[in-house]
Amino acid sequence: MKQIAIIILNWNGKNLLEKFLPSVIEHSTELSNIYVADNASTDDSIKYVKENYPKINIIQNKENGGYALGYNLAIKNVTEPYLCLLNNDVEVSENWLSPILEKFEKENNTVILQPKIKAYKNKSFFEYAGAAGGFIDKLGYPYCKGRIFNSIEEDKGQYNTESDIFWASGACFFIRRETFNKLNGFDEDFFAHMEEIDLCWRALNMGYKIKYIPSSSVYHLGGGTLDANNPKKTFLNVRNSLFTLVKNSNKPLQKVFLRMVLDGIMAIYFLFSEKGENRYLNVFAILKAHFSFYKNLFTMIKKRKNLKYLIKTNVTSNETSILWKYFIQSKRNFKQL
Repeated sequence: MKQIAIIILNWNGKNLLEKFLPSVIEHSTELSNIYVADNASTDDSIKYVKENYPKINIIQNKENGGYALGYNLAIKNVTEPYLCLLNNDVEVSENWLSPILEKFEKENNTVILQPKIKAYKNKSFFEYAGAAGGFIDKLGYPYCKGRIFNSIEEDKGQYNTESDIFWASGACFFIRRETFNKLNGFDEDFFAHMEEIDLCWRALNMGYKIKYIPSSSVYHLGGGTLDANNPKKTFLNVRNSLFTLVKNSNKPLQKVFLRMVLDGIMAIYFLFSEKGENRYLNVFAILKAHFSFYKNLFTMIKKRKNLKYLIKTNVTSNETSILWKYFIQSKRNFKQL
């Protein structure tokens, strides 16, 4: 039996499957079974896969429930002990699975892994979504080794050492199936964005380890579904970050209040720095995110209470303020922090 299930979530991504699926097939079939989980696409994605790659397993979800629900439904259909949740805009490299499988089989308490994620369009640089592993500052702002806000580092081998990380990127996310089920999967109220950080934080609070494996590399296009300045992405990132703080952090109300003040400052930034109607749409997205947060606040508090019985140790976010380090002290790469 092959040990790894590679699950590629797809929504109207035929063009991305045409471009990126061949590398996954070329470099993965010895150790894994490949699944395309389709979120009720209206294009010819599934027809394309069936006609060109009949050996690939198709999982057809009845609705587009985003990243969270899409993967939760898909994973019910696989039996392999290790899962790779892979974006449909990722090119993989030769031998990318072997270091991952070796680490899982050697370290039982290591339950989530991330490879080195580099930019498909400029392969000497790290990629925004994950880079060399993710971290969280004291107010819940995510950043990575190799990427802080929009400052992205060139890969010069500076992060070629395996290390513990706070979160692994959903662009290429390895997890034990047993752990995924024990954590009850992704929080479906998130829809998309930040759900992998929430899941990782819950895993850390249960005493598990998450690691970055630099000997495995992939190349991520990024923005395949939503580009960086899309108001829907702004809405999801702002709201879901607040959800994550309420569910998992110490002193969440204090942190949420400060975050909401800073969100207001971000809205002013959008208003005066963006051009065209996008600036107004992003300001509205922040307001909409706050209203959605209020609407779901008691649900998140209830989830926090339900998680208490799982917690072995409260893992706190880094006491660094990444905003202060980046914008005031002008520290643009991880090694300066």
